[in-house]
Amino acid sequence: MSDEVQPGHVRIRLDLSYDGTGFHGWAKQAGGKRTVQGEIEDALRTVTRTRDTTYELTVAGRTDAGVHARGQVAHVDLPRELWDEQRDKLLKRLAGRLPKDVRVWSLTEAPAGFNARFSAIWRRYAYRVTDNPGGVDPLLRGHVLWHDWPLDVEAMNEAARGLLGEHDFAAYCKRREGATTIRRLQELSLVRGEDGVITATVRADAFCHNMVRSLIGALLFVGDGHRPPEWPAKVLAAGVRDSAVHVVRPHGLTLEEVGYPADELLAARNLEARRKRSLPAAGCC
Repeated sequence: MSDEVQPGHVRIRLDLSYDGTGFHGWAKQAGGKRTVQGEIEDALRTVTRTRDTTYELTVAGRTDAGVHARGQVAHVDLPRELWDEQRDKLLKRLAGRLPKDVRVWSLTEAPAGFNARFSAIWRRYAYRVTDNPGGVDPLLRGHVLWHDWPLDVEAMNEAARGLLGEHDFAAYCKRREGATTIRRLQELSLVRGEDGVITATVRADAFCHNMVRSLIGALLFVGDGHRPPEWPAKVLAAGVRDSAVHVVRPHGLTLEEVGYPADELLAARNLEARRKRSLPAAGCC
């Protein structure tokens, strides 16, 4: 599949963040629902004075309704003439036009081969939860989940280690027709801060639908003593959804950062990421 920039256009990388509370997710939807993509594309049309043209964004991670982002990355292809004319003014104009719950921090010409989605080699999320008997700090209530059982972080980390590596995460994903559920989970660890908030760091080459929130749901069941530390790995190996694995609420989840390879490797990664994944046959390699 070709991903070449059309003649006369230039690919622009956007680094952005948003509070997901008031959005129905990243992707545009029918029916006029408010989305991050829709807000940014509307703002671009306004500030570039191209009301009859939509410059469509491609994003690194399509976050669900209520999920936040601190380090989201997207790209858009703009006419070279428009970019050359407005490049020095575009960021400030967007700041004046966008709603306060979404910000674009930088607009830069992307190197050859860059695709915000397919060139990425990892996405890093954080999920924040507290087991404070009094609940969540009111100033953090939109970003931290309250779990009303005491949590054993050591047991959760023990369980997390059994999930690392490349696996078929069908047991932790909402299936989508024609999409693979094979992913490489590179990091899954939890730390309790001085304020009592537990932050789970989850990093993978990519995620399937509801994967992070399902993994956290399983770990919480271990942390509060309802399941032993080996249980999440057994669910993974079984390959089917377990009714005990709950998809936790979205507001505790934030996309923190997206990683990309060196510029000279972007095009190769772009092609590699489009190939459908498979696991080695049993006993192979």
